[in-house]
Amino acid sequence: MTFDIDALYYDAIDLLKDMISTPSFSREEDKVADLIEAYIHKSGYKPMRKGNNLWIKSNQFDDAKPTILLNSHIDTVRPVSGWTKDPFTPIEEDGRLYGLGSNDAGASLVSLLHAFFILDNKQQDYNLVFLATCQEEVSGDGGAELMIPLLPAPAFGIVGEPTQMHPAIAEKGLMVLDCVAHGRSGHAAREEGDNAIYKAMCDIEWFRTFRFPNESELLGPVKMTVTMINAGTQHNVIPDCCEFVVDVRSNELYGNEELYRIIDKHTESKVKPRSFRLNSSAIAIENPFIQRAIIIGKKTYGSPTMSDQAFMPFPTVKMGPGDSARSHTADEFIRVDEIREAIELYVKLLDGLRI
Repeated sequence: MTFDIDALYYDAIDLLKDMISTPSFSREEDKVADLIEAYIHKSGYKPMRKGNNLWIKSNQFDDAKPTILLNSHIDTVRPVSGWTKDPFTPIEEDGRLYGLGSNDAGASLVSLLHAFFILDNKQQDYNLVFLATCQEEVSGDGGAELMIPLLPAPAFGIVGEPTQMHPAIAEKGLMVLDCVAHGRSGHAAREEGDNAIYKAMCDIEWFRTFRFPNESELLGPVKMTVTMINAGTQHNVIPDCCEFVVDVRSNELYGNEELYRIIDKHTESKVKPRSFRLNSSAIAIENPFIQRAIIIGKKTYGSPTMSDQAFMPFPTVKMGPGDSARSHTADEFIRVDEIREAIELYVKLLDGLRI
């Protein structure tokens, strides 16, 4: 089958418009998965599906060759209140396509899919697997974490997220901590009880001011932010419990379990991690794909945001059309020329690549 870049570009835009028109909140992606599955069938491939995850392999898949994974996600966050347009009506204005999920990460998904079609139509020294995953926005266990062990083991992967097509060669990990400071209740009018809020304040101040010694050249320091707090039952009762949540963004120099041990040693509150599984990741700058990107003028950087890379135990790069600053915002958009550029650039960087 022959693929024409102009036809594929317009097909990619049409698919993205259909995706925008199909609400696909995390854990509610079945309709958009149906849409993409039908589109892939129409394009001459037989997609495999598990839950709301879809994947296809090279037509001439050869177990003797290494495999490259092309991945992006099909789910979106819920629209924020500031939208001035209907988030589920794709609108083209002045070269921009507006709609929820257009930038994060619909443009990456349709660009990677159509790059797959082009690259699989040529003889390559590697296999290709395209994987569209669900539950990325909630770090769910039914998306990439479920799928990666089921695929042919990749030697390298591209995770499509809005990076302005610059390669993010490292990204921060995430650990969420549920913390509880315990005190003793009493009447607020008397000198009695042990105020749990005051006890929590000491730990909160530690989270605000502590600096881990190992700072990354790409990702900077580990960042800890107290984001939620809850205490008390009424104004005249000394609270005996204060709960607060800490968002911890790790760099590649610390594993989440190591960070937890250090945090637990320095705090009096009971600290419980929700998970250790979302660690930071990084790829060597010597990787041949990264070197190709550098040669054509792309800038490598470290990303403060997390993606499904956290579930991939092999070298990956985060790279896609759009701008992360547009993600999760009102009137989210992608410039349509960014999609054509992405398809062409993915093909340019991957065609003939040796890994």
